[in-house]
Amino acid sequence: MSPQQANQAAYTVDGAPVARERFYALACDPRRSVVVEACAGAGKTWMLVSRILRALLDGAEPQQIVAITFTRKAAGEMRERLSQWLAEFAQADEAGRREALVQRGLPPEQAQALAPALAGLQQRLLQQGRAVEIRTFHAWFSQLLRAAPLELLEAQGLAPELQLLEDEAELMPELMARFQAAVLADAALLADYQDLVLSQGRNKLQAWLEAAFSKRVEIRLAHAAGRLLGSVPDAALDPAAAFVGLAASLQALAIQLGQAKTATPKKAAVAVEQALTAWGGASDAGATLEAFEAIWAALFTASGGLRKNLGEAPELLAAGDALLQIRQAREQAQAARWHRQMCGLALALLAEFETLKRERGLVDMNDLERGALALLSDPVLAGWVQERLDGQIRHLLIDEFQDTSPLQWHALHAWLAGYAGAGGGASGQRPPAVFIVGDPKQSIYRFRRAEPRVFAAARDFVREALDGVLLACDHTRRNAPQVLAAVNAVFDSASRAQEYSGFRAHTTESGGAVSALEGVFFLEDGGAQADAEAEGPEDAAEEGAWRPSLTQAREEPELHRRAAEAQRLSACIAELITQGQVLPGEIFVLARKREGLRVLAQALKARGIPHVAPEEQPLLESPDVCDLLALLDALASPGHNLSLAHALRSPLFGADEADLLWLAERSGSADWLDRPAPAERWSWWGALQEAAPEQLSPALARAQGLLARWAELALARSPHDLLDAILAEGELMSRLAVAVPASERAARLHAVESLLALALDLDGGRYAGLYGFVRALKSRALTLAAPAEPEAVQLLTVHGAKGLEARVVFLIDGEAGPARAESSSLAVAWPVQDSAPATVAFLASESRPPPSLQALLDDEREQRQREELNALYVAMTRARERLLISRTPARRAAASATWWSRLQPLAMPLAVPPEPEASSAAASEASLLRLPPAPPRQARPGPDAELAHSLGQGPEVVDDSAALGEAMHRVLEWWSGPQGLRQPLERLMAAASQMYGLDARRSERLERSVRAILASADCVPFFDDADLRWAGNEVPVSWQGQDMRIDRLVCRDEPGEGAAVWWVLDYKLNPAPHTQAEYLTQLRGYRAAVQAMQPGEPVRAAFITGQGRLIDCTDQMAD
Repeated sequence: MSPQQANQAAYTVDGAPVARERFYALACDPRRSVVVEACAGAGKTWMLVSRILRALLDGAEPQQIVAITFTRKAAGEMRERLSQWLAEFAQADEAGRREALVQRGLPPEQAQALAPALAGLQQRLLQQGRAVEIRTFHAWFSQLLRAAPLELLEAQGLAPELQLLEDEAELMPELMARFQAAVLADAALLADYQDLVLSQGRNKLQAWLEAAFSKRVEIRLAHAAGRLLGSVPDAALDPAAAFVGLAASLQALAIQLGQAKTATPKKAAVAVEQALTAWGGASDAGATLEAFEAIWAALFTASGGLRKNLGEAPELLAAGDALLQIRQAREQAQAARWHRQMCGLALALLAEFETLKRERGLVDMNDLERGALALLSDPVLAGWVQERLDGQIRHLLIDEFQDTSPLQWHALHAWLAGYAGAGGGASGQRPPAVFIVGDPKQSIYRFRRAEPRVFAAARDFVREALDGVLLACDHTRRNAPQVLAAVNAVFDSASRAQEYSGFRAHTTESGGAVSALEGVFFLEDGGAQADAEAEGPEDAAEEGAWRPSLTQAREEPELHRRAAEAQRLSACIAELITQGQVLPGEIFVLARKREGLRVLAQALKARGIPHVAPEEQPLLESPDVCDLLALLDALASPGHNLSLAHALRSPLFGADEADLLWLAERSGSADWLDRPAPAERWSWWGALQEAAPEQLSPALARAQGLLARWAELALARSPHDLLDAILAEGELMSRLAVAVPASERAARLHAVESLLALALDLDGGRYAGLYGFVRALKSRALTLAAPAEPEAVQLLTVHGAKGLEARVVFLIDGEAGPARAESSSLAVAWPVQDSAPATVAFLASESRPPPSLQALLDDEREQRQREELNALYVAMTRARERLLISRTPARRAAASATWWSRLQPLAMPLAVPPEPEASSAAASEASLLRLPPAPPRQARPGPDAELAHSLGQGPEVVDDSAALGEAMHRVLEWWSGPQGLRQPLERLMAAASQMYGLDARRSERLERSVRAILASADCVPFFDDADLRWAGNEVPVSWQGQDMRIDRLVCRDEPGEGAAVWWVLDYKLNPAPHTQAEYLTQLRGYRAAVQAMQPGEPVRAAFITGQGRLIDCTDQMAD
């Protein structure tokens, strides 16, 4: 395919291929209504913001342009891009502005004429003081409702304050208490509740209630439309009457089966005869049901088919059909009864929720959507609303339209339908120019009510009612050719198998020089498949075996299997980074669920690879937040010994187990087998505060003074001010910085800062007392926003990665199958053209639905399969250069194709990098590279304060010095690693500065130190691989029971020495580390460890300082 053909194939207008220039001329024309279906990486946001730019140049006022997206983050990125462009164009030359306008669809002569206006566009907007309205759907709906008449809000049950409920979980305890009280007060509801508990169990009932709460909009709309109760109709056939009518035929069938010559029919005949005899034609429903079940079990298998060897007599087949109809009628009647019972309970739950919200003046996201629909479709208010919007909005732009819900679309449609037809339709006004952009292939948010079929409905409406044009772009600017070839192959195959519709082959802008990274690979898993298949019943037996739970942790087999995959992945990631091919921040790891990412995070942590899961995490899952809450709890309740013990063991105080045992003995709170019972018992707080300073260890002595002071502050200051004092006086940030691994430092410090901010923001900072603040934190499902760590490996779910891209993308757990059918759920069918759902049905089991819902469930399965493939498309198209898939082999073959089975045949194998082997220079069993990995470097008292002093800084900036020192270590490690010289030094220093959060001053100091070392004639020989026999960074060693890490260890030939010499090198910012006894002791330990492992070989030890000095301290150390 020639470049021109590829270009034309990638762009279409109303289904006809066009050139790129024609496509962008239509897409960016602000006077046309347009729907754009664009593939991943096509530049959808670029088109939308370009159209805003063109609309401003066309004379539109900023406030007349409304751009809508789905998240605050996406709205912020749009604003940022528009502001950035305006600033750039204001500074650009004439040729640059003209070229930018040509790229956005203007002919050259018109671009030349508008270039001066583009230069002044930023100034024009600043002078007007108005901005383009870039909002989320819910923010725009809220804006509309704030101008709505009070009567409409009251009719919809909305609180006039319109205060948005951010976290529904906060109201759940009170809501459920109210709901239970309402059930107890209503005899009918109580009877239904009890019947469902007995027939379904509490867990299933709770699952149904939770499903009803999450889909409360659908339930309300279906109920208002009179469709809720009838969603599961009663059976057309009365099962009991039909069984009575079938009794004679069954009696005859039993006689016929009894005359057979084989055992199976005879056995069935006996069972049928016994069941009929026991029943005896009784009118009792229970007896009838019992007889039916006995006969069904005699003639049918568990899967619902007639038993083999019964024969194929017409009487048998007829009776089988009749019994099957009775079975289906029973299941339909049973499902209808359960559905009606749940409808009553669900409506009661939602009524209590509405009451609770009104009492508190709250609205949720669903209320905003419902209210906007009512406002825009109200026959009385519609004209008034339309008139207001006509004067305010001339351009409407919507991004990621495939994520729109039916309710959101109906609200928009109610407004835009007024312009349908010639001359603006019923409105008589020129309709706003509508720009809709999206990609149905990236619709993966059905759990948030996104309905990809809405895109098709909007596309047809814009074309037919607003005389719009339909554009399609299948040309990506992101993916390398090999990655895109895999995407095309996977989805072409799915299309041919009729598993996926609407896919068109993509072309790519990414080309030219081929990167060494480029390609699609699968990670070899060796014998993992055989191991998975070998696991069987004996594993389950081992799981049930007794274990001493206090000393032996539970080992989940599934986690063990995932850990093997995580080790392979972490080794592969480590090799990519060590070879200098990519930086950590250029790698994404994607999974469908977070469980696999958590296991991988542990493997990356063990290797010291910086990583982050940039998604919110529960506040109380942060260890440092829990440490601070324990401290606050102890300050609020001094008698709480457990909280005090927790706080004392945290990095803030650093007490050890011996300290806690001493406090337990001192307070008399523990009974010792060999000692008499204490005469007096104190709280630990009292024992600590009453102790003489000379009795206390340094850690407890420090804690004694600080706790006494903070206890006084807790009575006089707000929680925020108290926390601020704790952080400052306790030097928490600096202590935490040196106590945790570098790969975790940013996230751990961010958690502490978030808690401090929360103390000011929670409920408007209304908590004046410490006790109430601590209770609020513990009782709510609060979350921590993830820290921004762009230079760390990003661990993401596929949903979290949408809209992002990276040079290298790993897809993990590729053999996992789709989610299993739910044991209980709420099935919804909402035709796009209908204003309310057609069906909202409570289901006891998706795998065995009642006959009336079988078609709905079949459609639901098709939609889920489509979404599963959409998720694969999103995952694959995140990769710019390299895509790699990995798996945890499944124990059983999946029922449908997995990501692994679709991708693996198209990928090249990639072997797992081997773990480092022993150095040839070390022959003994204790050689360096065979040592087990040491734990992360522990905090060491003394040197940090000395380090700060040597830099001319006070104690309050010890963490600054620690971060600067760690950054210097990391740059030198990268630079001296395999192929490290392939990366520009400036890039490595910039990456380290971002990783450790260095400001401009410290980044400058980092550069001075690194360049001084690498330019030093004394230091350079230790970084030149050509002159070294062996070299290693962060080498783990053990000496006299202590685990340590040597910054750099090399073996080189020295003039005048008979053998190669080992050099132990320790990096220090301090210009004179050899004058510090602690540093010398540390270096002496490193040297002694190497001497023990390399007996008889000369070992020297030296400091390398931030000033580029090599200070040989060997002579100061006694052998």
